[in-house]
Amino acid sequence: MTQNKKMKYALHRVGFKRIGWLVCLLILVSGCGLKYSLSGAATTAKTIQVDLFYNNTDLGPANLGQNFTNKLKDYYQRNSSLKVVQENGELLIEGTIVQYAVAPLAPVAGTSAAQPSQAALTRLTIGVKANYVDTKVPKNSFKDKTFSFYADFPNDQNLISIQESLENKIFDQIFLDIFNATLANW
Repeated sequence: MTQNKKMKYALHRVGFKRIGWLVCLLILVSGCGLKYSLSGAATTAKTIQVDLFYNNTDLGPANLGQNFTNKLKDYYQRNSSLKVVQENGELLIEGTIVQYAVAPLAPVAGTSAAQPSQAALTRLTIGVKANYVDTKVPKNSFKDKTFSFYADFPNDQNLISIQESLENKIFDQIFLDIFNATLANW
């Protein structure tokens, strides 16, 4: 056999193996009994109701709850085929923002006795407590589940000037965690 024929034969065998694995994978996924979409959502529900997440923190901005709720609605619309409705959703999620904390992190010693030690970084942490009701599969529901995340920033930066970008970064991770806990059942 010539080198060219050997190469064609090897490529031909690899192609059949890949097709075989793909067929096996499709059979396994179709036998799971769940509706699965490419977004990772495993549900037969068509609608979700996202009620207002109330801001129950001392330090958080007044509009924090409304911003969180609106961005969570957008997240579900972008990452699932669910329609966000105002009432009577097959799925319901609501909750409270329970933590908005700013804390010093990574202390650095001062250069002299006159200059005290200070933190090189500051951490913003946001935490929410959520309730989820799944009318299609009630065992997937949960109550008072906590989700939190944080973002660090240099101490020489003013929180007010970077607050929105930090909140968005933290929200993105919390949204992913909530999405996984509700629709992906993780």
